[in-house]
Amino acid sequence: MSTLLDRTPPRRLCVAPPPARGRCLRSHGRARRRPLGSLLPVARRLDRSLLIALRTRGHRRSAERIAQGLGAFGELGIGWAALGLGGAALDARRRRRFVAAAVAAPAAVAINYAVKAGSRRGRPTIAGYPPLGRATSRFSFPSAHAASSLAGATALGRVAPPARLPLLAVAALVCAGRPYLGMHYPSDVLAGAALGAAIGRLWPLPAERARIDPPPAAAR
Repeated sequence: MSTLLDRTPPRRLCVAPPPARGRCLRSHGRARRRPLGSLLPVARRLDRSLLIALRTRGHRRSAERIAQGLGAFGELGIGWAALGLGGAALDARRRRRFVAAAVAAPAAVAINYAVKAGSRRGRPTIAGYPPLGRATSRFSFPSAHAASSLAGATALGRVAPPARLPLLAVAALVCAGRPYLGMHYPSDVLAGAALGAAIGRLWPLPAERARIDPPPAAAR
């Protein structure tokens, strides 16, 4: 019977048959008293267990296509840039702010890659469950999709506050799709989301132009 984790190089995450896999995942979820120095290995096992659960359960072709479509939307921050440019085309008063916000997501990809190059964490490999998407980089930590999505949603939400919640909902779906497709560990997504949220919050935006209302009819 294959085990949950195979530590022999190259490191691969092996998935046991469903009944045994369920026992393996439950055994890793048991809480035990451990010293603080051993919390990191526990977090790593939880990270891998969550990845295996997301990649191997609840998969339908329609759900996979939605996750892949969201991945294409978030690739290199292009979808978020398009939303910003669309807002600029429709709102002349906030055009400069929308254009500036449109740059946040692609910029987050570049910043994220600098962190990736330093961490050099390889992408996950699950035996029998290949990733359901393509990657522009072989590095995994942090997730560029998560970073660009949170940066884009946060920056655009600052320009258009009524759209903040829908934008963040789309960003959350993009993030959830990364481990679901087997492209990232959950920890990659959490780190990328935190980085992207900080970028989006701190991204410089021009001051909003004052609204000029037409004079009342009696004064014309």
